[in-house]
Amino acid sequence: MVKKITVIGAGHVGEHVAQGLANLELAEEVVIVDVVEDLPQGKSLDMRQSMPVLGKDTKIIGTNGYEETKDSNIVIHTAGRPRKPGMSRDDLLEANVAIVRPCMEQIKKTSPNAIVIMVANPLDAMAFVALKATGFPRERVIGMAGILDTARYRAFIAMETGMSVRDIQAMVLGGHGDTMVPLPRFTTIGGLPLAHWMSQEKIDAIVKRTAGGGGEIVKLLKTGSAYYAPAAGAVEMAEAIVKNSGRLLPCACYLKGEYGHNDIYMGVPTVLGEEGLRKIVEYPFNDEEQAMFDHSVDAVKGLLADVGKFL
Repeated sequence: MVKKITVIGAGHVGEHVAQGLANLELAEEVVIVDVVEDLPQGKSLDMRQSMPVLGKDTKIIGTNGYEETKDSNIVIHTAGRPRKPGMSRDDLLEANVAIVRPCMEQIKKTSPNAIVIMVANPLDAMAFVALKATGFPRERVIGMAGILDTARYRAFIAMETGMSVRDIQAMVLGGHGDTMVPLPRFTTIGGLPLAHWMSQEKIDAIVKRTAGGGGEIVKLLKTGSAYYAPAAGAVEMAEAIVKNSGRLLPCACYLKGEYGHNDIYMGVPTVLGEEGLRKIVEYPFNDEEQAMFDHSVDAVKGLLADVGKFL
């Protein structure tokens, strides 16, 4: 348990992150920040009143300012414009830079030693904005994307095979978008390769569905985007950091030569611990997988080039 975790944004993702943190008692205090007057106060009070039922002692407070967030150990940024039907993640860029940058500048002042977990989209670009706005080392600015993409991939495999998700081992890497890189070659169920359980045609269909997983939910909801699974992914990252567990999780990290690339956020296998990013594990890609990863890098590079106009 750490002393304090701050959640920026009291929307659907933020509220589920806060509740998840409290349920696991990962911090003595969870602070929810939002610009909407009384919204974080009301939601935090409701959550606080659920603690006696759940048998937890986590303190949850809501605020419209950053004084209460001072000296946070971890900051999870969820605030941003939601994705709407027909809107790509790239469409969110300018508006969400204007949200993320000032929040991160505040965190730099109030919690200079915090580990930042970025959840807002476009994820890879917003993690880059957070890195530049805070000036923190890359080990302390990490994006939640690969966990979500991998969870969708594992869920679709479980739905197809009827097997438990607990026995499905998988990784989805690359940028958080249409160019993400599922890795069927490294996917197993109970130690057996995915090809043992289904045809290549079904594998290809699951890979395609995974890449469009966020858009599928946006289309169904019509007035918002996913929040249960993104929140669960952010909480899993926080738990790995707080417990210093050395979990190997796919996260968006700033590359410094890994996988042949520099100065870009990409989803890679990451070992997390109390220092944040402990190390990046490099999978032995074949030529096809490396080409897919390089293609994803090119897509994110184009996004980051646009970010520069708004910083």
